[in-house]
Amino acid sequence: MESINIQKQFPILNQKIHGYPLVYLDNAASTQKPLQVIESLQQYYEQDNANVHRGVHTLSSRATDAYEGARKKVANFLNAKTEKEVIFTRGTTSSINLVASSYAWAVCNEGDEIVISAMEHHSNLLPWQQVAKATKAKLKYIPLQNDGTFSIGDAEKAITSHTKIVAVSHVSNVLGIANPVKQMAAIAHKHGAVIMVDGAQSVPHIKVDVQDLGCDFYAFSGHKMCGPTGIGVLYGKKQLLEKMEPIEFGGEMIDHVDLHDASWKELPWKFEGGTPIIAGAIGLGTAIDFLEGIGLDTIEKHDKLLTSYAVQRMKQIEDVTMYGPDDGRFGLVTFNLGKVHPHDLATVLDTYGIAIRAGHHCCQPLMRHFEASATARASFYLYNTEEDVDRFILALEKTKEFFKE
Repeated sequence: MESINIQKQFPILNQKIHGYPLVYLDNAASTQKPLQVIESLQQYYEQDNANVHRGVHTLSSRATDAYEGARKKVANFLNAKTEKEVIFTRGTTSSINLVASSYAWAVCNEGDEIVISAMEHHSNLLPWQQVAKATKAKLKYIPLQNDGTFSIGDAEKAITSHTKIVAVSHVSNVLGIANPVKQMAAIAHKHGAVIMVDGAQSVPHIKVDVQDLGCDFYAFSGHKMCGPTGIGVLYGKKQLLEKMEPIEFGGEMIDHVDLHDASWKELPWKFEGGTPIIAGAIGLGTAIDFLEGIGLDTIEKHDKLLTSYAVQRMKQIEDVTMYGPDDGRFGLVTFNLGKVHPHDLATVLDTYGIAIRAGHHCCQPLMRHFEASATARASFYLYNTEEDVDRFILALEKTKEFFKE
């Protein structure tokens, strides 16, 4: 993949930070946007701006076609059985909260179990904490190994006949490794449970087939895959979504309203109350076109090779501690440099034009597992190059020398 040519399609990358060309390595937090996504947003607002589903005039019809066309693109992208299984949300967090608040609160009771892991992003932990508190269900954790991962054997032991929900990330936003969600889905279904998969870090890097995975729910965000902020997706099996009640009520999601009662529209619209994120959905559809034009297999290969190259270069720097296994990383390396605080490290790297993330990455339980209050994270995507990694390594070495003085 010619990343340098791809870089030219991302206007934001053509700038200098503190006099240095920008090297953007914070892609696990949010990716940059190619011209065609930016132009699709501009075109909607300049030519088609109107509310969807509600009008018969030309602008509304065009906006509706583009909005629902984006839903069809998402369904094809995930290999969902039907676009009715695609719910537009504000992002991964909203999607998981929808499942927790609608499905989980209805099916969980005292003595039931919700199985998760301590590597989860807070967005896939806090909603289940709240469900457990409200329903008196038990929040049960799959034990972690020293490197922060868990084994399928331990997952199988944790999931029992009392389990109602299994919630797990497809790819960890700290470790960068993929969890065995397909095997976990089979185990969950054997015990009559459903599985919720957080796909925020997987969808940008690998081809996802929800039917092959066997997952019941799958969530991801547009902004981590070259799409706009504020738009996300919840995939859910049709038979489960049909049984769930909406958690937001108002315009657009109703079928019939009386003074004291109401009924809801069919899927997917019963979960999309109010004016939806029209431009965001259109932009997400364009981002999918962009990624599929490159090829998800090509992106996966590029991201893995680049991450492996970064790991090998970082191993050559004394006092660098990397977290998680060396192999199988999808686009990120989480690390610390000696006793340098990650925030100080990120601040100095920024003076060289290198953008990374520092903090607990919304994974405080996993940080405590590593006995680290915070870590630094460099994350890569399709527009990054080996030259970017080399500049990052050089800046890392200069930072190390700076804190030695």
